[in-house]
Amino acid sequence: MTKTILRALAGETLPTPPIWMMRQAGRYLPEYKATRAQAGDFLSLCYNPELAAEVTLQPIRRYGFDAAILFADILLLPQALGADLWFVTGEGPRLSTITSQSDLDKLGPVDDIDEVLSPIYETVKILSRELPSETTLIGFAGAPWTVATYMIAGQGTPDQGPAHRLKDEDRPVFEALLDKITEGTIHYLSKQIEAGAEVVKIFDSWAGSLTGADFEKYAVAPAARITAALKAKHPGVPVIAFPRGAGEKYEGLHQAIGADCIALDDGVTAGWAAGAVQKDGCVQGNLASRHMVSGGDDLVRETRAICDAFAKGPHIFNLGHGITPDADPANVQLMIDTVRGG
Repeated sequence: MTKTILRALAGETLPTPPIWMMRQAGRYLPEYKATRAQAGDFLSLCYNPELAAEVTLQPIRRYGFDAAILFADILLLPQALGADLWFVTGEGPRLSTITSQSDLDKLGPVDDIDEVLSPIYETVKILSRELPSETTLIGFAGAPWTVATYMIAGQGTPDQGPAHRLKDEDRPVFEALLDKITEGTIHYLSKQIEAGAEVVKIFDSWAGSLTGADFEKYAVAPAARITAALKAKHPGVPVIAFPRGAGEKYEGLHQAIGADCIALDDGVTAGWAAGAVQKDGCVQGNLASRHMVSGGDDLVRETRAICDAFAKGPHIFNLGHGITPDADPANVQLMIDTVRGG
């Protein structure tokens, strides 16, 4: 095993942590903007294998990251299940809502999602051929809770209120939706692995809004179910779990989910996470995305502090959330140089 990210995921402590960046293919790069314009719109870009592969490769060519993550979107799965999906310029995604049993009944079977998602698998196949031999290919999907919040509300919401209301007022419909998303996610990620993904990541962007027993039941348990199913079918393929906003609940998640790596947001300190989380396995993170905008000495100092804090165990350097469109590409290079050069 020579790929550095796979070595870290296997539990090896490396002298220099491997590095990639959430949303590394995106709107902060001029070459991405040009390809997006060529595609016409966001969904057309996602479903065009050649162009989706191109934007996935762009940050690898520019920066030499240790991993490429498939360019797609977590809401392609709901669309494949039968939800209407469109994007409003400047506002983000919109979906037809699932708030009742009759809405749920309109969704198609999990076995039919490949009809919509086959272009995504083709993108993975292209990338597995075209990526440099040292670069790891990461596939991904949204976690069931996070995907459900969009399907229930029909859009992103600041507090995931509609999903919490459905959970509290019609638990059977809520749990049936979560179960369907979970089964769909297992199928979707398995197909990505069959197409060439070497690692898969489960993004639970809104896990932090779940409290008490709900966090265990609707963030941890579905992620554990997905991970167990993938490991049964694809032994040796690592899983990264990212329950953003988990706070102190990050502790113990390696065992609770069965993941090879826990990705950390910047709401926890690297010092705390080294003692509480990294003791159980590989961690990923967790530089605040704002440093990609502001740069300077603060970026260098915080990057070094994170590398130092995690230096005694397996670590993949990353941001605590996705890079933002207003980031300066030069600051990304400064971060990489700092990680690799000390």
